[in-house]
Amino acid sequence: MKTTINGLNINYIDEGQGQLLVLLHGWGSNIELFSGIINFVKSKYHVVAMDMPGFGKSDEPLEPMNVDDFVNFVLEFIKELYPQEKEIIFLGHSMGGRIIIKLASGIHDGRIKACFTIPKVILTDAAGVLPVKTEAQKKRTRRYKFYKNLLTKTGIAKAFPGSLDKLQKKFGSADYAAASPVMRQSLVKVVNEDLVPYMKSVTMPALLIWGDKDTATPLSDGQTMEREMPEAGLAVINGVGHYSFLENPYLYNKILGSFLGISI
Repeated sequence: MKTTINGLNINYIDEGQGQLLVLLHGWGSNIELFSGIINFVKSKYHVVAMDMPGFGKSDEPLEPMNVDDFVNFVLEFIKELYPQEKEIIFLGHSMGGRIIIKLASGIHDGRIKACFTIPKVILTDAAGVLPVKTEAQKKRTRRYKFYKNLLTKTGIAKAFPGSLDKLQKKFGSADYAAASPVMRQSLVKVVNEDLVPYMKSVTMPALLIWGDKDTATPLSDGQTMEREMPEAGLAVINGVGHYSFLENPYLYNKILGSFLGISI
């Protein structure tokens, strides 16, 4: 399905009936990866998932977006398509978890409470805890800054505009290298925000589902969230990584179903 939000063409899925459950995907992902979850929960819930701006089949944003910008996009999406909903459950994977933490923390309550409440949330291998850099990573960052300063101060960057971009691709992550210029700037804004200070304000029941082999958002992140969020409970799936819902869908759905009242 297609809709237009803030001038952008947005691709989304809308299936099932019941209480609204909104799914938010991770960076570099799209709604197609949620097909297993959607097929499971739609027997009891009205489930909606949208490709975020710049992902899947949705348009790229015109300007870089930070976490709050993505939150505002989700709120605009709901306001446009589901203004009658009074209670909405959110499930987020990776970056989608970042958005939910901000949504559920109360920072946007001025806009949310006038429309709907959030009775519970599900965070799956969610992002939001800044990683502690290893010595190798710190050394790599220092090398990047050295070369960046060299290109800038010598005038090479001005003479060859693509030189800085090539340098950033060389030293950046795979996600950074694969992204367009506007999405690279968005990625930098998103990943550099520490959301731990907001977690104590996520006071509704929060189910945390994590793969113990996750290297993108390690299990220690889930343990931090469980500790910081007053009503959070952590369920660990052994032997799976960052995409726990794809790697062990049966156990994932069993845990999710217990939280949402769906039998498997």
